[in-house]
Amino acid sequence: MPRGTYTLVLERDLGATIEVGALGEHEFPAGWYVYTGSALGPGGFARVERHRAVADGENDTRHWHVDHLLGHPGTTIERVVRSEDVDAECAITRVLPGRRVPGFGASDCECGSHLAHADERDRLLEAVGRTHREHGDAPR
Repeated sequence: MPRGTYTLVLERDLGATIEVGALGEHEFPAGWYVYTGSALGPGGFARVERHRAVADGENDTRHWHVDHLLGHPGTTIERVVRSEDVDAECAITRVLPGRRVPGFGASDCECGSHLAHADERDRLLEAVGRTHREHGDAPR
């Protein structure tokens, strides 16, 4: 199973207050989000398919912070960008544009957050593609 680093490009068509596990309630305005995660474990990029199942309502289990956002109505996965055989979760997260959601997805590292919100879709997509190219494989 291929492994590496991935970034989910998400759209929220509605603003909402969402309970995010131990992080508590957070405001998620409508707009675009990027979440970068690691798929270096034994399941590799199967984690991305699990995220899709949560977003599609086919999996109700919430293991990670992003599951709470993905499982909430109004959140869709626009795109997934992967870099195989690359451990660059924190490096990619640090350079992506947008306003950070404090503590989100960063409980096992020193980053302030692995989720950013922005209003401009095209700017986010360009930054995600460029950043993945700089840190590893060409985006897929």
